[in-house]
Amino acid sequence: MTSSSLFCTCPLQGAISAPKTMKCYTDFLSNYSSLFKQSPDSGSHSRVLFNVKSINREQSGRLLPRNRVQCQALEVDNKSPILIGNKFQLDDVIEAQQFDRDILTAIFEVTREMERVEKNSHNSQILKGFLMATLFYEPSTRTRLSFESAMKRLGGEVLTTENAREFSSAAKGETLEDTIRTVEGYSDIIVMRHFESGAARRAAAAASIPVINAGDGPGQHPTQALLDIYTIEREIGKLDGIKVGLVGDLANGRTVRSLAYLLSKYQDVKIYFVSPEVVKMKDDIKDFLTLKGVKWEESGDLMEVASKCDVVYQTRIQRERFGERTDLYEEARGKYIVDGAILGVMQKHAVVMHPLPRLDEITVDVDADPRAAYFRQAKNGLYIRMALLKLLLVGW
Repeated sequence: MTSSSLFCTCPLQGAISAPKTMKCYTDFLSNYSSLFKQSPDSGSHSRVLFNVKSINREQSGRLLPRNRVQCQALEVDNKSPILIGNKFQLDDVIEAQQFDRDILTAIFEVTREMERVEKNSHNSQILKGFLMATLFYEPSTRTRLSFESAMKRLGGEVLTTENAREFSSAAKGETLEDTIRTVEGYSDIIVMRHFESGAARRAAAAASIPVINAGDGPGQHPTQALLDIYTIEREIGKLDGIKVGLVGDLANGRTVRSLAYLLSKYQDVKIYFVSPEVVKMKDDIKDFLTLKGVKWEESGDLMEVASKCDVVYQTRIQRERFGERTDLYEEARGKYIVDGAILGVMQKHAVVMHPLPRLDEITVDVDADPRAAYFRQAKNGLYIRMALLKLLLVGW
């Protein structure tokens, strides 16, 4: 290691001249807001990573008394954009904007490690002693089961409720914040799906343990976007310089919104939006992409777009988002379908992706084509979620 500094996860003044493996526990009685994120000593290369939610947790994940802080000094390479230590950079996973390219690259390295772990998961004790609560206010198959499988394959345990909207105290009128404060008393991490956009952010604000957004209404689905980007890299071999067609319900599709945010982290990407008029991509995403210099184009011709793209990302028209406007749903559904004809114009290296569940927007004969990546995509969700659970609970 030619150039190094000491990385500390507690707010100590000035440079820290401690051994590489030094651990210190200090009593701290003043207000948490007085803690700072970087050493005021401008001559020091010591940097501080501080997280309010982490101050009550020791390395094992067990809670410390509230007036104690865990800190650790680690030697790191100044050249590395990610300061690798015992602490993950994020408290919660709420939205795709939290991730930069360097963190994504590091997460994908852990994800590849999880692929190897999963093959021998009967021996894994990485998360032994940890308990995950899954709190789902909307139906889910892949997301809930993949999170629960991820936790168990790492040696952890699960508390679960499949329909919290009906079978929890929410049915009695309990606020989301009160539910979260209760559930955190039983678990070490909460994975939540909710029908309201912004609910995950509210949950994270109320919780002192990590919260993962497993989809919040038409808002975002950040772990789906992570597995989507990971799948594209595995299937296409790169993320820079790609063309992606986002197809279907773009107005209500939280998966495509989150994916658009992550695609903006890469160079020379172009995104095509293909959707019925009633479910066009909303202006906030278009404005964001424009601000970030990402090229995008709206088109009504799926055949033409498919012939240009490395990825055709199909989504279903979400009937549950239309309420009583069944006429608008019927107007939108079935307009853009990936079938043999679409495959016929796609490039040999290109892939078809879908967050699933699928209705009739991809015909079943497409499944036999090697470019149909959606079931491989779903399996990648297990590895990504194993990586996130490991990082949030025990760190790098």
